[in-house]
Amino acid sequence: MKKLLLGTLLVAVSSAALAEAPGGPNCGWGNMLFKGQRGTASHFVASTTNGTSGNATFGMTSGTNGCSTNGTLTYGGKPMLIVSNMMDELSEDMAKGQGEALTTYAVVLGVAPQDRAHFNEAAHAHFNEIFSSASVSAADVHAATLAMMQKDARLAKYAHEA
Repeated sequence: MKKLLLGTLLVAVSSAALAEAPGGPNCGWGNMLFKGQRGTASHFVASTTNGTSGNATFGMTSGTNGCSTNGTLTYGGKPMLIVSNMMDELSEDMAKGQGEALTTYAVVLGVAPQDRAHFNEAAHAHFNEIFSSASVSAADVHAATLAMMQKDARLAKYAHEA
């Protein structure tokens, strides 16, 4: 179970590699080597080159390698719940008010550690609204979760599209 959740989290996080990268879109040797190329393979190898050699990190701290930390980071991916197949585990955990899938979902939503117990309680209390039917989609669950969070004074600050 832990391996499944960790794998799902890694897939969700790694999809951010195709969004604007930390340090900017021109940052690192991988971007230099694959300048002008398009497609998943080029992006993947450029990202891997930057990540495995640490040159993008060096560039961000030193202001070299075409890197800058002045821009705003972006993420154009889908929320982890929509990417993953953890709906069954999440519904069980939310019905109980605790569990690994619920904790993972809270982390992905950006809920701070001190507010996770409150998130668990709120999600449990609104379970029937969030999982409104047996055929509810992951996108519907995510939207209902955000709507529940927006109505909660303590969780509203986390209620934004991930």
